[in-house]
Amino acid sequence: MAHYEILIVGGGPAGYTAALYAARSGRKTAVVEKLSPGGQMATTSVIDNYPGFPDGVDGFELGEKMEQQARKYGAETIYAEVTGADLAAVPKVLTTSEGEFTADAVILATGAYPRELGLPGESELRGRGIAYCAACDGMMYRGKVVAVNGGGNTAVEDALYLSKLCQKVYLIHRRDSLRASAVYHKALEEAGVEILWNSRVTELRKEKRLTGIELENVVTGEKSQLACDGLFVAVGRVPDTALFAGQVETDGAGYLVADESCRTSVPGVFAAGDVRTKALRQVITAAADGASAAHWAEEYLLKRV
Repeated sequence: MAHYEILIVGGGPAGYTAALYAARSGRKTAVVEKLSPGGQMATTSVIDNYPGFPDGVDGFELGEKMEQQARKYGAETIYAEVTGADLAAVPKVLTTSEGEFTADAVILATGAYPRELGLPGESELRGRGIAYCAACDGMMYRGKVVAVNGGGNTAVEDALYLSKLCQKVYLIHRRDSLRASAVYHKALEEAGVEILWNSRVTELRKEKRLTGIELENVVTGEKSQLACDGLFVAVGRVPDTALFAGQVETDGAGYLVADESCRTSVPGVFAAGDVRTKALRQVITAAADGASAAHWAEEYLLKRV
């Protein structure tokens, strides 16, 4: 059973930034990642809001570069799926598809994934007309016609953001009133966002990219077609925390409760990136969390000596 001083679960920007900082501090460090470097970031074809890349960067490429940099300073990557954890144990134990590993400190950077609509072709159109983050991908649709699916604060914020970039923005909501805060209602009207009430997306129209969507009125059953270049899905995100349920405190939505120090309710366990409670979930904030988590994990290890 291999032992590490700091073991990081998740190989996204938070995980590999934590690995870089931890390895540079001289700690025996490993990242456990089930697929490939980058996490959700790797599914984005162009990231143009990460500093240092004025022409944008492919998310998969950026993930690989982060892994290479962490590896340069000694961080290992274990390609395995975590199937169990005992975070209260001393040392802490992770059970994976490649066996058991122990660690003095664990950083949970498992991220959160967008909730999909579940329509045929949705996954294939991701990055080719289907998007889940207006701040990440909005610039790709400058001057184009887009729709936002959802009725909460995130959906409305996305619609308002896109209204500054796009020729036309539709907001699709399956009810006759928004769940979003009342303050947003007038803002939508002033921004020229057209709301399609009592509507749901039933089909994605495509050639090589999304060309439009089919809508159904949930009251009348009437079907209609909407031509658009992009559909931003804003129906919530799901934190990847099921494995740690009952061991680490979570909020009502399932995110790991941790402040800017990234400390969780369990000593020696830290949460970094989209998996933790926070106001903004972006690549840059995930990387910042990784640095913070590694710093406080180092402090934790020093106090144990």
